[in-house]
Amino acid sequence: MSARDPLMTLEVFDRQLSRLAIATAERSDTDIHRSVGEVLQLVRDHLQMDVVFVSRFENGRRVFRHVEQDPARPLLQVGHSDPLEMSLCQRVVDGRMPELVRDVARLPDADALPPLPFRIGAHLSTPLVLGNGEVYGTFCCFSLAPDETLTERDLKRLRMASEMTARLIDRSSADSH
Repeated sequence: MSARDPLMTLEVFDRQLSRLAIATAERSDTDIHRSVGEVLQLVRDHLQMDVVFVSRFENGRRVFRHVEQDPARPLLQVGHSDPLEMSLCQRVVDGRMPELVRDVARLPDADALPPLPFRIGAHLSTPLVLGNGEVYGTFCCFSLAPDETLTERDLKRLRMASEMTARLIDRSSADSH
């Protein structure tokens, strides 16, 4: 059975995501931060991606807030930022790029994409929207190699994880006020 078996894994993924939501309902900000990391790890494991991250859009920049990746081969750094307009994240949010891309090099406008420090193969990204409707940033993942096996179900998993993460961020914000 593949890690992205259409029925079994979605059910397991949903159950694990729900368990995280329950476990953090009455926890501290530190626990919530750890839970966001667990959500990212869950996505990375289920979708078999090299990197999963949560970005925040601040003052015209994309800031990496949470990153899950192979520590032996780090590609992104928490706290690093770059101009929002030079990110794939902004393109997804404003509709210039689809949320699910099996091979970035095959996009019709691939040559017009912002320059990247490494080649991205497959890319999934969805806006991370807080409870008040504010677009916080994006929940993204990518692999260095293309992945033709990615499906709309995989995008659904990413969206579920993004919604869970938004609730965790909302909870953390409410606790700090």
